[in-house]
Order: sequence, then structure tokens, then C-alpha cells
Amino acid sequence: MTQAFLASLGTVSRPTSAPPEAPVVNIIEPRSAASAARTPDAGMPAIDPAAECERIERAIRDAVGTRLRRRGVVLGVSGGIDSSVSVVLAARALGRDRVAALLMPERESSPSSLELGRAACAVAGVRPEVTDITPMLESFGCYRRRDVAISRVLPAFRPGDRFKITIAEDVAGSDRVSHFHVVASLSARGGAIEMARLPVDAYLEVVAATNLKQRVRKTVEYTVADAHNLAVLGTPNILEHALGFFVRGGDGLADLKPIAHLYKSEVFAIGRHLGLPESITGQIPTTDTYSLAQSQQEFYFGLPYATLDVIHWCRAEGLPVERAARMAGMTPEAIGRVYNDIDRKRRVAERLDGAALLVEGAPCRGAYERGGSR
Repeated sequence: MTQAFLASLGTVSRPTSAPPEAPVVNIIEPRSAASAARTPDAGMPAIDPAAECERIERAIRDAVGTRLRRRGVVLGVSGGIDSSVSVVLAARALGRDRVAALLMPERESSPSSLELGRAACAVAGVRPEVTDITPMLESFGCYRRRDVAISRVLPAFRPGDRFKITIAEDVAGSDRVSHFHVVASLSARGGAIEMARLPVDAYLEVVAATNLKQRVRKTVEYTVADAHNLAVLGTPNILEHALGFFVRGGDGLADLKPIAHLYKSEVFAIGRHLGLPESITGQIPTTDTYSLAQSQQEFYFGLPYATLDVIHWCRAEGLPVERAARMAGMTPEAIGRVYNDIDRKRRVAERLDGAALLVEGAPCRGAYERGGSR
């Protein structure tokens, strides 16, 4: 990393603790520390988009130029609000020539993803590179493995039939451990929609196969990063990062995560401040993983993001269920169930995001005698 580049990023210091290859999980101070002086009864404070953008941009410059010592960043842009905000913030922080934006559709991606991704890159002033990952997924058996698992549950299911996976239970309305349904439009029955409960083994096989989509995209990102000395920028918000809505070795993998401290509603507010189009800032968050349209709510979170933002903030602040119930417009019993669900998901997230476990202690070796023999 040259002094000229450091100067161009406005950095003046050298890293003292994190080596270039160390991942920067969160480059912004944790929300709990930032909000320690707040009065909980005041409610969830509103974000200042302009000030927060400046703070994040400074953090990106410091992370890339000083701590990671990279020439710039690379990120996948799906057209969703998180990646759209991230590409604009990165371009503002580093300059558009130091941002590599990748659009990585596959045959089951929403037709609007490319359009929205290009729109976000246009606001950022970045020219995206498009890589269709369908051939890679086919070679890994992504679609075939998944179709075989679904056909065991829905015998009329055929390759190419559109489908999605949904949560069966309302997390706020039931104490039962939720299970999942597969919902499919069956071509063999004239496009009729059928639903069936997914046994655990079939569910795991479907998820394992579709997780290849996130892992292949991340492989493409790191290939570009290695070729051009770039840092990989992750795009999760705090709900995704803290509650485990990511794939280990896939979209959970990054060198820096500049918006992982922001709630979804806050990311939308920043997106509007940055001038992203209504087609991006007004959309319902989706997974864009399965061939039938699917919201993040029905697949994982079980609640609208605006409601979950409030409840998660209350949980993080240690507020009692009665206070959270008044803020969210729900019963204390329902809030208690959501609190429990948040705690379960946070434990999952810790496992997904944790370092590999090592065998502790010194190895078992025989006595060593000076001179070469034992």
C-alpha cells in the first residue's frame, strides 16, 4: 500500500493490531456501546442519515487503506436495499474507480434483480460486471440435488417447476418450534399451487443445495479481490448479521461489513438520503434465492422488518416485554415469544460466524533427548 493511496483515502496512521488478512467483522462501534447513555423510555431513536453516512465512509476509508491495506473493495450487488446502500457508500468513501461491483444472476434470480442492481450502480457511478453463475451451480449439482429432495415430498414436482420455502408457524403466536413448508407451482398439474411439510432431511438437503448460490457468489468476489488486491465488502444489516440470516462461507464471509450495525429501517432511510430510486427504497425485502417470489419475513424472520427492528432494539437494550409490547403494538406474551426466538437465532449466528474450533493444549509427544534419539 503506497503512501499516495493512503493520502488519497485521507488516512494517516498505520495498522497496529489487525494484519492485512484479518477479517474486520464490524468496523463501526457496536450499537450497545453507542446507545449506552440513552434513556430507554424515549423509544428507538431516529437515525441521522447524513451524519451516519459520513461516519461509515470514514470507517471504510480507515479499514481499506490502513487496517486491510487494500486498493479498494469488491462487492456483490443484488439490487436489494443493503447491497445498494453499500455500493453507494463505498463509492463515496473511496471513489468509484476503487469499487468493483459484481452482478451475479442465476437462472432462478428475479428478472428485476439485474435492473435494480444496475440502478444502484448508476447512483454510485460504478460500472458493474455481470457474471452469470448458472453454469457453476449446474456443475455443483445445485438444481439437481434440490429437485430430487423436493420430489420426495411432492412427487408431481418436476425440474423447472417454481417453488419456495416458508415458515409454518407464527413466531409471535406460538411457542412451538417452527417447521417449514415447500410451496410449488406444479407444471404436471397445470401450474396448480401445492404445499407440503418438509421433513428435516429434505429441508436440510434443499437448504444445502441452495446455499451453493451464496457460496459461489462469494468465491467469485474473492477471486476478483485476490486478482486486484481488493477487500471484500459484506452487506448484511444488523438483523441478518446478529440473527444468523446468512450462509457460513457464503454471504456471511467478508473482510469488512460497514452496515452490520444498522437496522433495516435505518438502511432504507439512508438509501433515500443517498438518492436511490423508489424501485429500491420502496421494495419488500426478498431472499431472491428460490424461483417463486419469497419475502425474508416468510422464509426466516417471521415478522415485518419494521416490527422486528423495534423488538430487536428493545431486546438489545434490555427492555422488559411490557415496554416492547407498547412500542411494537403487540401483547407481552407475543413479545416474550419473539424475545426467545431472537435469543435462539443469536446463538445460531454466533456458531455460523465463529472461528474454527481448535484442539487446545500442547500435543502429546514423547521425551526429547538432546543428540537426536528418544
